[in-house]
Amino acid sequence: MENSDNELFTNRRDFLGKMMLGATAFGLPSFASLPLHAEAPAVTTSGGEDPDAWINSIKGKHRLVLDVPRPHAIYPFAWAKIFLLTNEATGVPEKDCGVVVVLRHDAIPYAMKDELWAKYKLGEVFKAEDPLTKAPATRNPFWQPKEGDFKVPGVGNVNIGINELQASGVMFCVCNMALTVYSAVVAQQMGVEAEEVKKEWIAGLLPGIQIVPSGIWAISRAQEKNCGYCFAG
Repeated sequence: MENSDNELFTNRRDFLGKMMLGATAFGLPSFASLPLHAEAPAVTTSGGEDPDAWINSIKGKHRLVLDVPRPHAIYPFAWAKIFLLTNEATGVPEKDCGVVVVLRHDAIPYAMKDELWAKYKLGEVFKAEDPLTKAPATRNPFWQPKEGDFKVPGVGNVNIGINELQASGVMFCVCNMALTVYSAVVAQQMGVEAEEVKKEWIAGLLPGIQIVPSGIWAISRAQEKNCGYCFAG
């Protein structure tokens, strides 16, 4: 537990350092020249419904929120499936389970379509490997994967694509704050307008992905709706 706490503290400190000093792990320019203000960015609702209404739609007696702040191999998606499978093994059907996956911080590209991964080199920017090639991903490896893409020793093939999990009732959301900050950083690197990059990122979100004010907001609200918390990053 102590090592896990230390690692989480280091990650948070690193994120703040990126914002304050511009010393990002991506080698991107300083945030100092970006138009960041004290007020939170407005939440665009084209990626879904009103965030509060979306949170209120969590169903099931047994509920879990998965906190995904960064790429972490297959685990953020496998754990959602494992929660459903092991509940089913103990006599609890999927309809009685509610799972919320919060994609925030460095995990936001998993909310986006393949073309954005290719255009913006999101695998390189966010240090996200393709599980099959182990190289920086040029596609979203968890959107509509092929049968057999993901196998777990002792278990075999597991259906952990975002679309497959959505079909089982798993809810996905993405952090608006991270979309705002990272689209501005990428835009600065490319020499284009931040608003245009964010607009394209939002337009390129996967079907069924809800935009929430922040990942922390979603985690807090989900816990208020009796979701147990699981760190998946």
